[in-house]
Amino acid sequence: MSPTGSATPGSPGSGTPGTAPQRPKTATGLSLSAGEAFVRYYVSLLNYASTTGDSEPMMSAATGECSQCKLYADYVSKVNAANGGLTGDYFERVNDVPDLFRGEGGLLGGHATVTIGAYTSKDSPSAKPVTSMVRKYKREFTLSPQQGSWVMSAMRLVPQ
Repeated sequence: MSPTGSATPGSPGSGTPGTAPQRPKTATGLSLSAGEAFVRYYVSLLNYASTTGDSEPMMSAATGECSQCKLYADYVSKVNAANGGLTGDYFERVNDVPDLFRGEGGLLGGHATVTIGAYTSKDSPSAKPVTSMVRKYKREFTLSPQQGSWVMSAMRLVPQ
């Protein structure tokens, strides 16, 4: 699994250093545009977790059934920029959210096209570094309605 997330620390919507990004008003509600804004926001939470190792904000914006969310949280708790496990441009950037559709049970599905920069990861301080080059991906997702807004209920990253 590669580290992923949309805004870089210090950019709009990403919070300040050491502070998790806050849900923007545009990501509130259950419209398609709120779904797109939520996906962009959730990616900023992934970036924050990759930077700090703090996955609580991203998990708070997901259902308990999101198995990929849990796997990502487990990964970044061990391998993150704060502990030297990630260096370089490991941020996920959302290029577009071209595909949103309403599904059964009030769910929202779709995908975002994303780019992850070149970075190096190490599973432990003594591990041999692994270098990843700039790559494009499709972030597939399913969103669930919860308390009047969208939350992540399933996601996966597919290389393009």
